[in-house]
Amino acid sequence: MAESSAPLDHPQGAGHHPDLPEWARGFRLGLDHKLGFELLEISSDRVVGRYPVEGNTQVVGLWHGGASGVAVETLASLGAYAYGRERNMIGVGVDLNVTHHRPVRQGWVTGTATPLHKGGRTTTWQVLLHDDEGNHVGTGRLTCQLVPLPDDAD
Repeated sequence: MAESSAPLDHPQGAGHHPDLPEWARGFRLGLDHKLGFELLEISSDRVVGRYPVEGNTQVVGLWHGGASGVAVETLASLGAYAYGRERNMIGVGVDLNVTHHRPVRQGWVTGTATPLHKGGRTTTWQVLLHDDEGNHVGTGRLTCQLVPLPDDAD
């Protein structure tokens, strides 16, 4: 996996790593952009991205559990998209769960999404969240229903 210390900001989406496939560079990820998301790697078998802890904390200064939910939903949805686009389908989330294992106070939370199931109508992805020291801070799972790609999609 290539490291990214400074994202290339897409004017309408999240930061992205220059080694991403061309089809993944124009994503419009409004919420993720606000949270400082950087997409580092994407394929139909693995998605890696990260979020800064700073600006994404709850009242006592810890990484916000909702940010973990966004990370899981985003990374798994991007994986479902990468898988579905090969079949002219997109994935839409139907079930999300996140378990928080330990707090994070600073640095980055990096998520790695891998498929648990890649079917014809659904795909399920597991996302492991880690801090900068490699500590496992959360685990999530997202199941997406695969639906036809909209006519106006790129």
